[in-house]
Amino acid sequence: MATTAPYGSWASPITTGLVASEGGVSFAYLDVSEDGVYWTESRPQESGRSALVFRPHGGEPADIVPPGFNVRTRVHEYGGGAWFRDGRVVFCSSFDDSRLYRIDPGGEPKPITPEAPEPHAVRYADGRVFADGRLIVCVRELHGEGEPVNELVVLPADGSSDPKVVSTGRDFYAAPRPSPDGKFLAWVAWDHPHMPFEGTDLCVAELNPDGSVSNGRRVAGSEQESIFQPQWSSDGLLHFVSDRTGWSNLYVERDGEVHALTREEAELGYPQWVFDLSRYAFLADGRIACIFTRAAIDGLELLDPESGRLEPLDLPYTSYASPSLQSHGTSLVFPASTPTEPAAVIELDLGSGERKVLRRSTEMRLDERYISVAQPVDFPGADGLISHGFYYAPANPDFSGPDDERPPLVVLVHGGPTAHVTPSLDLYVQLFTSRGIAVVDLNYGGSTGYGREYRDRLRGRWGEIDVEDSAAAVLYLGDRGEIDLGRVQITGGSAGGYTTLMALAVRDEFASGVSYYGVADLVTFHEDTHKFESHYDEYLVGPWPEMDDLYRDRSPVAHADSISDPLLLLQGLDDKVVPPSQAEVIVDALKRRSIPYAYIAFEGEGHGFRKAENIKRASEAHLSFLAQVSGFEPADEIEPIAIEAPQASPAEPSSTRQ
Repeated sequence: MATTAPYGSWASPITTGLVASEGGVSFAYLDVSEDGVYWTESRPQESGRSALVFRPHGGEPADIVPPGFNVRTRVHEYGGGAWFRDGRVVFCSSFDDSRLYRIDPGGEPKPITPEAPEPHAVRYADGRVFADGRLIVCVRELHGEGEPVNELVVLPADGSSDPKVVSTGRDFYAAPRPSPDGKFLAWVAWDHPHMPFEGTDLCVAELNPDGSVSNGRRVAGSEQESIFQPQWSSDGLLHFVSDRTGWSNLYVERDGEVHALTREEAELGYPQWVFDLSRYAFLADGRIACIFTRAAIDGLELLDPESGRLEPLDLPYTSYASPSLQSHGTSLVFPASTPTEPAAVIELDLGSGERKVLRRSTEMRLDERYISVAQPVDFPGADGLISHGFYYAPANPDFSGPDDERPPLVVLVHGGPTAHVTPSLDLYVQLFTSRGIAVVDLNYGGSTGYGREYRDRLRGRWGEIDVEDSAAAVLYLGDRGEIDLGRVQITGGSAGGYTTLMALAVRDEFASGVSYYGVADLVTFHEDTHKFESHYDEYLVGPWPEMDDLYRDRSPVAHADSISDPLLLLQGLDDKVVPPSQAEVIVDALKRRSIPYAYIAFEGEGHGFRKAENIKRASEAHLSFLAQVSGFEPADEIEPIAIEAPQASPAEPSSTRQ
């Protein structure tokens, strides 16, 4: 029989160590060839490095890069597209020096780009090989005086000469894709103040034998239309995803005219925070496999381009994270997860229907009785409009809560802020729910996965819509009798950390907060952040500097004196996106007013924690902090954190809230 125990105090097999060592493993950037399947694998236990793995068909996975080689790129700071191949010859960016390396079968990595005058002053990403393996085209980013310069360059695949610029003058470039016959080059470009998911141009030019381009033209796109994943079919037709209708669908150019292949009220595109994402793939029988997101839940569907008919596949996966859908003949490979199974690399034979697991993020098999499965929730949010999220009730077969008690609630606010969460297994969520703590994972107004109109709710209203929706979710769950309204904590990373700080300052629904590398001062953030999103806040807040007063008013630091509830801040000291000064300014304000707080800074971590020991420590700190401010004793033997300037009873502020 289940033991009755206070919510939050339940013993769980989902430990902070498990979250760090297994939950942090992720797969991305797949490719498939005649010989086997390639992917990158992020490994927290190896200081968070990204390894390149190859699994021959019918064989076992093995690393292509030597121990310690970190396959990542710093372009746009967020990276992506750090490797590509030509047959079995692999090219990849090293995170240690940002140079491009060539790896021949059985060989060691050899640099093929010049050494930069300063560390990481020259960076490469999103490449492709063409001209019968002689040339590479990719994005290059130059750092020096003033703003970094982004360009398309061509270089010999053997590194025999320096890269040559083939397209420049735009603020950003992505997805250079040579046509199968080598006669044309397609790419995406955009300019300040836009992000790539706001407005981009799809360009095509003739590709000359030396890699230069001529007679360029714009195929699609505008300042109000975002283009995603340009890709040539085997018969030389250029396909791409566009959100011109308010929903992102698949298009093709034939004889100079653009035709829609799908007309779904769903999302085929994906926010392009990183390079080389893939959400559709061509099959040998002429069909096109597509990952469509409907109400924030991913599904794999097969498109007949002649009839426009879509056939959903009956698969258990609800998230195709770090989308990298690839095909070989009539087989598909992709990373995916379900509500009860962690991420894995999957191979699907569409002919036989057979599914193979090529690699699991963990070999540990969790008892599903300890897993809380998401319940979609729709609730009246900001401006009376319906907002969305996923609710996770406490789940543990060994325990039940007292009849006269309701569980604490953790409100998770995703980053981006133009991202979205899916109802897939997340060990970080289960860390709480298996201990008797409820969780609501929000897709507040401004999230993707629900169409452009829903995403545009946040235009000019960051710090309002997200905050109001966070509070509205709490009230909705409280009205349903699901949670203890006096023990609600809000937490999030990056933009989610910003919302956390603002919510604590201007709303009364939250008893505590945990900010992971959150933005605190929009003015200094605008001045200090990197090129890629240096104008993103103009979409989220308004024109700069014309509306600088609004930037100050929407900054958590301007309202820091209104924060009266305990706060934990977790920050990477090497963060170039949200520097440590953003957290430290809040710490200073809390110190002045003797508000209970804790601040933990992690050396060697950037924007997001990658090292297993730091993920574990952050999770332990979060759990210890939540226990102290919510008045329960965790069952785990974890290192408690010291809350600075504690009040007489840290739990008192939350226990008196209604």
